[in-house]
Amino acid sequence: MVFELVPVRRSTGRARRRDTVLIGATGALVLIGMGVVSIATTGRLDPSAPHVVRQTAALALGAGIAGALAAVDHRRSALLAPVLYAAALVLLGLVLVVGSPVNGARAWLHLGPVQFQPSELAKVAVLMLLALLTQERREPALTPRGIAAVVAVAAAPMGLILLQPDFGTFLVFGALTVALLLIAGAAVRHLLVLAVIAVVATGLAWQLDLVEDYQVERLAVFLDADAGDPQGTAYNTIQAQIAVGAGGLFGRGLLAGEQTALGYVPEHHTDFIFTVIAEETGFAGAVVLLGLYALVVWRGLRIAAAAPDMLGTLLAAGGVAVIAIQVFVAVGMTVGLVPVIGLPLPLVSYGGTSLVASLAMIGLMLSVHRAAR
Repeated sequence: MVFELVPVRRSTGRARRRDTVLIGATGALVLIGMGVVSIATTGRLDPSAPHVVRQTAALALGAGIAGALAAVDHRRSALLAPVLYAAALVLLGLVLVVGSPVNGARAWLHLGPVQFQPSELAKVAVLMLLALLTQERREPALTPRGIAAVVAVAAAPMGLILLQPDFGTFLVFGALTVALLLIAGAAVRHLLVLAVIAVVATGLAWQLDLVEDYQVERLAVFLDADAGDPQGTAYNTIQAQIAVGAGGLFGRGLLAGEQTALGYVPEHHTDFIFTVIAEETGFAGAVVLLGLYALVVWRGLRIAAAAPDMLGTLLAAGGVAVIAIQVFVAVGMTVGLVPVIGLPLPLVSYGGTSLVASLAMIGLMLSVHRAAR
């Protein structure tokens, strides 16, 4: 198992009950996000800016949920997974009927002044239920029938998310499912069968026009940069790379990013927030940011390795997988490593639901850490 490669040092006393490195890295990322959101939306550091105020409210909610999860044994929290999963499916179905379309995807629900994205909340519910189901189906081994049950649980929300369509979140759910199956010891041949099924399903989705034209065009631009219109489908990619390249080693300086100030990079407070960081703080600032994410991943893997049971291992490692794949995609699409599919940078991008979901996963990691004593 991969976690056998992660060294675990046992500690004693109160320090063992909380992971200060994980908490500190998470807090630093959130604070960086608040500052960058303010710069991206107002051109200055203003804690009273509307976007910052809303993000602060989400932070308060997310921190409360994370604290509650951290204080409760993860085995008890996991018992809520079926209820949370059912609620997530209802919300995902509801958003297809009465949801608000944003950037080509019907992914948002409005409840009065509150707007939230059910697919973000579904990440936590699916993580908890898949972890619970996988560890139950693992004895004495993860059989093909057990794998099928896990995949079926993941497939329901994935199908609803694909109908929005939100391919980025769809990808996250798929990566989470594969990661949990690998950790639980699924045979490689079974995963290869799943890969073939996924390819066939992708082709079927294409034939049924479940893949939007703009998504096909973005993939074409990724495969051939000259295939897109610089003022159309290739615009996001080109402007993002200009912003990242303009930052150089140490950046243009805070509040001095021209791409940000002039609004050349679309969604620079959400999916493309990394461009603001790279342009204004340069390679050095990007390294610091990615270093903080590396700390979160490292501590999460250590917690998974030291977990008192397989459920704890799956919860912690699954949370790491969700955060890591989002970081890879959110950063990768700004530098041309992956197609533009639209994913927020966890803990940093503007978006209350995303922040709450990410903090909830951190809370689950802390709960597993607390139980390992």
